[in-house]
Amino acid sequence: MADRNDKRMVRDVLTLTVTAALALLTAVAVIYSVYVSRQMVTELQSLQRAREQAQVQWGQLLLEKSTWGSYTRVEQTSRARLGMYLPTVQEIVVVEP
Repeated sequence: MADRNDKRMVRDVLTLTVTAALALLTAVAVIYSVYVSRQMVTELQSLQRAREQAQVQWGQLLLEKSTWGSYTRVEQTSRARLGMYLPTVQEIVVVEP
Protein backbone atom coordinates (compact mmCIF):
# COMPACT_ATOMS: atom_id res chain seq x y z
CA MET A 1 0.00 0.00 0.00
CA ALA A 2 2.85 2.34 0.82
CA ASP A 3 4.30 1.57 -2.56
CA ARG A 4 1.06 2.60 -4.21
CA ASN A 5 0.91 5.85 -2.23
CA ASP A 6 4.52 6.63 -3.13
CA LYS A 7 3.80 6.13 -6.83
CA ARG A 8 0.71 8.31 -6.57
CA MET A 9 2.66 11.02 -4.74
CA VAL A 10 5.41 10.93 -7.38
CA ARG A 11 2.78 11.17 -10.13
CA ASP A 12 1.06 14.08 -8.36
CA VAL A 13 4.36 15.93 -7.87
CA LEU A 14 5.29 15.29 -11.49
CA THR A 15 1.88 16.52 -12.66
CA LEU A 16 2.17 19.61 -10.48
CA THR A 17 5.70 20.29 -11.75
CA VAL A 18 4.69 19.91 -15.39
CA THR A 19 1.62 22.10 -14.86
CA ALA A 20 3.71 24.80 -13.15
CA ALA A 21 6.32 24.65 -15.91
CA LEU A 22 3.63 24.97 -18.58
CA ALA A 23 2.05 27.90 -16.74
CA LEU A 24 5.44 29.60 -16.48
CA LEU A 25 6.15 28.92 -20.17
CA THR A 26 2.74 30.36 -21.11
CA ALA A 27 3.39 33.48 -19.02
CA VAL A 28 6.75 34.00 -20.72
CA ALA A 29 5.13 33.52 -24.13
CA VAL A 30 2.47 36.12 -23.33
CA ILE A 31 5.10 38.60 -22.13
CA TYR A 32 7.17 38.04 -25.28
CA SER A 33 4.17 38.42 -27.58
CA VAL A 34 3.19 41.70 -25.90
CA TYR A 35 6.79 42.93 -26.27
CA VAL A 36 6.89 42.03 -29.97
CA SER A 37 3.47 43.55 -30.51
CA ARG A 38 4.58 46.85 -28.96
CA GLN A 39 7.70 46.89 -31.12
CA MET A 40 5.61 46.32 -34.23
CA VAL A 41 3.16 49.09 -33.29
CA THR A 42 6.08 51.47 -32.76
CA GLU A 43 7.56 50.52 -36.13
CA LEU A 44 4.16 50.91 -37.81
CA GLN A 45 3.73 54.40 -36.37
CA SER A 46 7.22 55.36 -37.52
CA LEU A 47 6.51 54.09 -41.02
CA GLN A 48 3.19 55.94 -41.11
CA ARG A 49 4.96 59.18 -40.17
CA ALA A 50 7.53 58.60 -42.90
CA ARG A 51 4.74 57.93 -45.41
CA GLU A 52 2.95 61.13 -44.44
CA GLN A 53 6.18 63.12 -44.84
CA ALA A 54 6.78 61.52 -48.24
CA GLN A 55 3.23 62.40 -49.32
CA VAL A 56 3.72 66.02 -48.27
CA GLN A 57 7.03 66.18 -50.14
CA TRP A 58 5.43 64.54 -53.20
CA GLY A 59 2.67 67.17 -53.18
CA GLN A 60 5.25 69.95 -52.97
CA LEU A 61 7.24 68.45 -55.84
CA LEU A 62 4.11 68.16 -58.00
CA LEU A 63 3.30 71.81 -57.29
CA GLU A 64 6.87 72.82 -58.14
CA LYS A 65 6.76 70.75 -61.33
CA SER A 66 3.55 72.39 -62.46
CA THR A 67 5.01 75.82 -61.69
CA TRP A 68 8.26 75.23 -63.58
CA GLY A 69 6.53 73.54 -66.49
CA SER A 70 3.73 76.02 -67.04
CA TYR A 71 3.46 77.43 -70.56
CA THR A 72 3.72 81.01 -69.29
CA ARG A 73 6.96 80.28 -67.45
CA VAL A 74 8.45 78.39 -70.42
CA GLU A 75 7.53 81.24 -72.73
CA GLN A 76 8.98 83.89 -70.40
CA THR A 77 12.20 81.92 -69.95
CA SER A 78 12.60 81.28 -73.67
CA ARG A 79 12.11 84.98 -74.42
CA ALA A 80 14.47 86.17 -71.67
CA ARG A 81 17.31 83.64 -71.92
CA LEU A 82 17.18 82.52 -75.54
CA GLY A 83 15.72 85.56 -77.26
CA MET A 84 12.94 83.45 -78.75
CA TYR A 85 9.64 84.95 -79.87
CA LEU A 86 6.40 83.88 -81.49
CA PRO A 87 6.89 84.25 -85.27
CA THR A 88 4.56 86.42 -87.31
CA VAL A 89 2.50 84.99 -90.14
CA GLN A 90 5.01 86.30 -92.69
CA GLU A 91 7.89 84.49 -90.92
CA ILE A 92 6.20 81.08 -90.94
CA VAL A 93 7.46 78.79 -93.70
CA VAL A 94 5.61 75.58 -94.55
CA VAL A 95 7.85 72.85 -95.90
CA GLU A 96 6.14 70.08 -97.85
CA PRO A 97 7.69 66.64 -98.19
